[in-house]
Amino acid sequence: MIDTPTFDDVRDAATRIDGYAARTPVLRSRLLDEQFGMELFFKCENFQRTGAFKFRGAFNALAHLSPDQRQAGVVTFSSGNHGQALARAAALLGISVTIVMPEDAPESKAAATRGYGAKVVTYDRYGVDREHLAVEIAEQEHRTLIPPYDHPHVIAGQGTAACELFEEVGALDALFVPLGGGGLLAGSLLSAGAMAPECAVYGVEPAAGNDGQESLRRGEIVRIEPPRTIADGAQTTHLGEHTFAIIRRGVADILTATDQDLVEVMRLFVSRMKMVVEPTGCLGLAGAAQLRDRLQGRRVGVVISGGNVDVDRLAALLAG
Repeated sequence: MIDTPTFDDVRDAATRIDGYAARTPVLRSRLLDEQFGMELFFKCENFQRTGAFKFRGAFNALAHLSPDQRQAGVVTFSSGNHGQALARAAALLGISVTIVMPEDAPESKAAATRGYGAKVVTYDRYGVDREHLAVEIAEQEHRTLIPPYDHPHVIAGQGTAACELFEEVGALDALFVPLGGGGLLAGSLLSAGAMAPECAVYGVEPAAGNDGQESLRRGEIVRIEPPRTIADGAQTTHLGEHTFAIIRRGVADILTATDQDLVEVMRLFVSRMKMVVEPTGCLGLAGAAQLRDRLQGRRVGVVISGGNVDVDRLAALLAG
């Protein structure tokens, strides 16, 4: 087992992904600053390669493989964004990849994953254990398993997003990060701890799947049934061993947001910033909204994790 990563690993990841991952913009909105009463800094990973932060960790993990591992190929399980990212990164590096993806994943994500050259194996997310299925494929085909979040190189890669944010805007009073399996939050905590130790970092997950919040409260990883939420990128059932170890020692708190909260934030991004953000990517600002009284006049970072949402789905949600 590889050790839980540190900020040195984030720095190493930044070097490995340089020239491959995009250095995404940090955007501001005067109107949202006024509405929330904060100085908001949005780290826009919806403009990352493959449309989400996941490319960072995927490429970093593949960059660590040995020649024999690259030759044999890799496998992962993903609701969409990690699958797309790993498929694209593998294509750039000439590595074969199989993606275990739920049959109800957004068609745009499934199509993009296949378009990058990956083999997609579908499953019923409410009846099949995706991790066991991926492990079986890895063993049968001698592939290396690259899980979507509980992997040191993946976590370190995800931490480069917050690292870039702090490099660009300096210290922040608070940072809000979407939470599914914990890779982005754990990586963000590594960067915040080294670069802005006074910054309070919050994870925000769907109210229908608050396993992270429950895990933090109980001091142990809590497993739940697959949650039913529009935030498909955060429909995880538990945190990882590596991610939980980092989160429990560094996070200020874990908040939750309802699907309606996410729709309202999607509408704000479209109307105020002319920007498409997927429901999962809206979790951060939904969390910041809950603490607006506490954070009046403060400098607040919000990680927008991705923008991969079908156009028809986006229109339906905003019209609902």
